[in-house]
Amino acid sequence: MTIAIQETLRAVFYAPFYSALALGAFEKEGVEVVLKTSPRPSDAARGILDGSIDVTWGGPLRVIKTREEVPGCDIVCFCEVVTRDPFVLVGRAPCPGFKMADLAGATLATVSEVPTPWVCLQNDIRKSGMDPASIRRIADQSMAENVESLRGGQVDVIQVFEPFVAEAIAAGVGHVWYAAADRGPTSYTTFYARRDVVDARRQEFVRLVRAIYRTQKWIHRAPPAEIAQVVADYFPHVPATWLTAAMDRYQSLGVWGKNPYLPRSGYERLREAILAAGFARAAASYDDAVYNAMASEVVGEDDEPPVVNA
Repeated sequence: MTIAIQETLRAVFYAPFYSALALGAFEKEGVEVVLKTSPRPSDAARGILDGSIDVTWGGPLRVIKTREEVPGCDIVCFCEVVTRDPFVLVGRAPCPGFKMADLAGATLATVSEVPTPWVCLQNDIRKSGMDPASIRRIADQSMAENVESLRGGQVDVIQVFEPFVAEAIAAGVGHVWYAAADRGPTSYTTFYARRDVVDARRQEFVRLVRAIYRTQKWIHRAPPAEIAQVVADYFPHVPATWLTAAMDRYQSLGVWGKNPYLPRSGYERLREAILAAGFARAAASYDDAVYNAMASEVVGEDDEPPVVNA
């Protein structure tokens, strides 16, 4: 059986997916995976809707937005993998005891490639009592450009994911101010597919989820250097030291879920941020957009006590 899976973009925080591919986890479940990459992150749901892609991995934000834009859309999230926000604020100068108020008067360069990081950070800022609109922000640069701006002194703090954090630190121009994972569970990456496809191919998709669960166990036990080595072929231009540092950071922050079950708390935190930012007018409820039955089945098969995502 073959399943066409699409990645939204190539990203280090997707390491569990690449590990599953590299370690042969899908093949052990009798599933042949064909990996494709979305032309643009914003186009990720199109292949699901037109049937050219069976499953996509990406953010529930895309599911929420697509359900709003496409009447009758039945796309559902299943098999959570990234359960906390992987983005980091990196400043030119150290900022021990960082508070959102430290962004007042600073020039912040945010992520332009995808919307979720700024959507979520806005909510953090808003909850601190500040107006996100009051922050001096550069919004149209890539993360690579953000690092160069930090290096050149044009900005005070940047929003990036790994390996850009490791790069800035290794260059001596970056200091971690805030890891967004510290806000708590924020559902960031799941598989998603049309519900009718899930129902029609349920046993195949259960095998997919089972392969991910096996990989989740491995990635929480493996040394960061081993994870970096396993996924290195997917990031040929990233130095091994940066990749190892990235895996260490994400493992320590609890960015990756311990099982494929998508908890309500993480989805609701994301949904709240989406609505507060005005990214969607009526975000789909957890009960409508999340399908945990396959995750529950797979975890229920396990002889080991289940570990709750936190």
